[in-house]
Amino acid sequence: MTGPARILLPYPLADLGAPLPGPPEALVWDGAAEPPDAAALAGIEFFVIPYTRTHRALPLLGLMPRLRVVQSLSAGVEELLPHVPRGVLLCNARGVHDASTAELALTLTLAALRGVPGFVRAQQEGRWEGGCHPALADRTVLLVGYGAIGQAVEARLAPFECTVLRVARTARPGARGEVHGLADLDTLLPRADVVILTVPLTAATRGLAGRDFLARLRDGALLVNVARGAVVDTSALLAELATGRLTAALDTTDPEPLPPGHPLWHAPGVLISPHVGGNSTAFRPRALRLIRTQLQRHLRGEPPLNRVGPAAEA
Repeated sequence: MTGPARILLPYPLADLGAPLPGPPEALVWDGAAEPPDAAALAGIEFFVIPYTRTHRALPLLGLMPRLRVVQSLSAGVEELLPHVPRGVLLCNARGVHDASTAELALTLTLAALRGVPGFVRAQQEGRWEGGCHPALADRTVLLVGYGAIGQAVEARLAPFECTVLRVARTARPGARGEVHGLADLDTLLPRADVVILTVPLTAATRGLAGRDFLARLRDGALLVNVARGAVVDTSALLAELATGRLTAALDTTDPEPLPPGHPLWHAPGVLISPHVGGNSTAFRPRALRLIRTQLQRHLRGEPPLNRVGPAAEA
């Protein structure tokens, strides 16, 4: 391809805050408006998927014969992977959502432990209702998933005087302590008062928090999911919630969005937020920095960061 590189972005090029080599020819599509026409898409070589608009972007991928890089603004790319053309690099948004998702993981943990949903209901009804609730202090927190988000969660747990256990796909030394492999999960689950899920959704993690996983948790344990809804077996969780043995705080659910009338809405001991872990004011500046870095590398002929999927391994 000759001439300036053609890129499709969800933000104006000026928002990136620094000049780019070339400069490239940029088209802007936020995922809400009508996309560029087929003639314009035919020249695109670098496509940044608008955040939360993946479903609208998927049909465009087959209309870009010169496409070389697809940049997601989500940490998880399971929805994109099957649709990215062979030989095209797919990059995730590692680093963009760490702070925001970790904040929400801690918020959900503290709110669920300290009984905040009950306080809100009591306030709405004008009731002064005290009582003693569990503290995070002196508890054992098991982080299942120890990538960038899991590590960000632990950094925020540090001041809370709790013990942290870490599990990743493979065992390794960690800056804050030992990281166990998934093979150790069965022996770690009974030690946990709180389990926080931050794993990506893969064939290996789908339904990971199922009947056996949940049965190994001690009575009164709290399950916090800021990963993907399908990491948890919803039926198995509902069975545990119905007995009152476990509680849960869920930013993601399966199905999602959770339909009206679904039993999770009214299950005892569950706190639900509508998949807002990464969507905060922290998102946009971090997303812009990532896009700028990736475009600079691409335009200099350097491989992009955060490559995932088959083309990254080729």
